[in-house]
Amino acid sequence: MKKIVLDAYGVPEDVARCVDAPDIGAPSAGEVVFDVIAFPINPADIGFCRGNYRIRPPLPATPGAECVGRVAAVGDGVTHVKPGDLVINLQRENWAARRRVKAEDAVPIPAGLDLRQAAMLRINPPTALLMLSDLVPLKRGDWVIQNVANSAVGRLVITLAKAKGIRTVNVTRREDVFPELKALGADICLTDGPDLADRVREATGAAEIPLGLDAVSGAATARIAACLRDEGTICTYGSMTGEAPAVSVADVVFRGMTFTGFMLGRFMAGRSAEEIRTIYAELGGEMLKGAIHAPVDSVYPIEDIREALIRAQTGGRQGKVLVSPGGDRMSDVDTI
Repeated sequence: MKKIVLDAYGVPEDVARCVDAPDIGAPSAGEVVFDVIAFPINPADIGFCRGNYRIRPPLPATPGAECVGRVAAVGDGVTHVKPGDLVINLQRENWAARRRVKAEDAVPIPAGLDLRQAAMLRINPPTALLMLSDLVPLKRGDWVIQNVANSAVGRLVITLAKAKGIRTVNVTRREDVFPELKALGADICLTDGPDLADRVREATGAAEIPLGLDAVSGAATARIAACLRDEGTICTYGSMTGEAPAVSVADVVFRGMTFTGFMLGRFMAGRSAEEIRTIYAELGGEMLKGAIHAPVDSVYPIEDIREALIRAQTGGRQGKVLVSPGGDRMSDVDTI
């Protein structure tokens, strides 16, 4: 069985290697075994390899925050999935050809899903969905502003907000992505800059914006906050700059702004297994209809993990880099 192992933390393409590992064996009672079809390389995975992610397990370690797989076998007492079903895994260590997990961590998703898209279902779609539902009570016609709007999460925010009748101001570093975002349903697209708040007021007709989503952090957080109404909420869910969010005392004290953060696991933790399955069933249904879609740049066999990691860290990509563990599953996702 192929899997990716880190023997050290450091430059991802230098420390991650594909190895032959022992088979994981048959499932015990309450367990599920599935074959991994594909997994994406996410920014969090890059941080994991570098050793600067919030989780830093003892070495050797296997990365992998998400994947899509097909059930091979189930243990006694497992009734919500059966062999042949597509599943995503709520646990980590998914850069491997086969996984054995607790039954509650194997979440069924609709048959017939585009497997490239299904590989990216676990993290980004619920992140976008829950940021629109759990942070502030939004209603039809409300505005949300976000930076990194051309990211996978940003694009999903546009799509899901549009379906809810929520309008979006979408901030990027480049104008060339505006047509793509407009095609997804973006209402306003602007480039970032020190005068962002003035341009947002002009573009929206001085609309009151209750929620801002920030994945840049640093000074960009303050620029998004300046676009919000008094007592608005700004949520930081990433840090492309690697800096802490800039929080103005005036925004907190005089404007009554709420600064918060989002991590999917924390927002899922208060939900039951059935509620989590319902969220993914709904998102999977939207993906099946084509309403949720994220671009894929390329797909590599697992043996080429070094090249895949280099590509995943290359600017100007046209989407996410995926990896397939190989064998007969490679044809399912058309590896390069």
